[in-house]
Amino acid sequence: MKRSSKWVLGLAALALLGAGAWQGVASQKAKRATAAEAAARKTEAVIELAATDVVKAEPREIVRGLPISGSLKAVNSALVKARVAGELQGLTVREGDTVKAGQLIARVDPAETQSRLKQAQEQADSARAQIEIAQRQWANNKALVDQGFISKTALDTSWNNLVAAEANHKASLANVDVARKALDDTALRAPIGGVVAQRLAQPGERVGVDARVIEIVDLARLEVEATLTAADSMEVAVGQAAVLQIEGRTRPVAARVVRINPSAQAGSRSVLAYLAVEDGAGLRQGLFAQGTLATGKVSALAVPLAAVRTDRPAPYVQVVEDNKVAHKSVQPGARGDSAKETWIAVDGLAPGATVIKGHVGPLREGTTVKFTRPPSP
Repeated sequence: MKRSSKWVLGLAALALLGAGAWQGVASQKAKRATAAEAAARKTEAVIELAATDVVKAEPREIVRGLPISGSLKAVNSALVKARVAGELQGLTVREGDTVKAGQLIARVDPAETQSRLKQAQEQADSARAQIEIAQRQWANNKALVDQGFISKTALDTSWNNLVAAEANHKASLANVDVARKALDDTALRAPIGGVVAQRLAQPGERVGVDARVIEIVDLARLEVEATLTAADSMEVAVGQAAVLQIEGRTRPVAARVVRINPSAQAGSRSVLAYLAVEDGAGLRQGLFAQGTLATGKVSALAVPLAAVRTDRPAPYVQVVEDNKVAHKSVQPGARGDSAKETWIAVDGLAPGATVIKGHVGPLREGTTVKFTRPPSP
């Protein structure tokens, strides 16, 4: 009996020890869970927004716009080329110099051309002398025929010789005109007024016919050559206005469609539209321009274009609901300008929804929002 009692007492003690240990472990787990919950509450994400960081989704009348881009080109430009071969002389203008229409730019060495003109003139004088000889011979033969000393055939021959001499003289005079024109072409003159954009030859260099010497651009009239898709070109018409942002210029520039190419480009099937820049002061040819071409107006529920995020497969906007960040999928529609800002029509939002603007950046859904100053209703 004593031995069995000892066993019973030992088992009871072990049970008591196990229960105490289990209670200790459970107590430690509960303490850790409580501490983790408290830490989570302390680290709960809270984003503080200003009233200017959100906007109300509301119906707006937006000017539908078509994105366009292209490079500035001068409407009037010209390449001064050598019309005769020879040594280039007297070229002094360089890039950036202003020239006037008809101004002498350079000259090709005229020595050879002057010699050809002199040669042609001498040949013309010789042909004129042949005319005088043929005229005297024809007059003598005519007198002899009238007196019956020679036949009429000899008179006809002398007449033909006179006609041939006159033809040779006319041909010689034409050669003189050609040589004189070549001499005039040795002087290279600016066909238009403007600014020298390139100097493509140097003084003393021997140039051939059609060799490019300088390029002149007239910056008084500039235009943008915009490439449009076939579908977009259907919405574009002459007279439509556009707002362009020019590379290196802070303020936007107004432009207007002045011409549309009637033919699509081979291969790409794109259509070129030409927009005249209304205020081109200080601009340069070749600068890149991009902007929006107004093609009409539409009234729809709209949000700022930057507020629509595309870092997911489907576009969405970030809204504030019950002081929490929520993500709402939207279907973008027409875009355009309103109040000097680009807006886009969206489907999938309730009117009056508080939309977080794009400059705030991506926020985790469910993040608590606190306003420094509540937005106006």
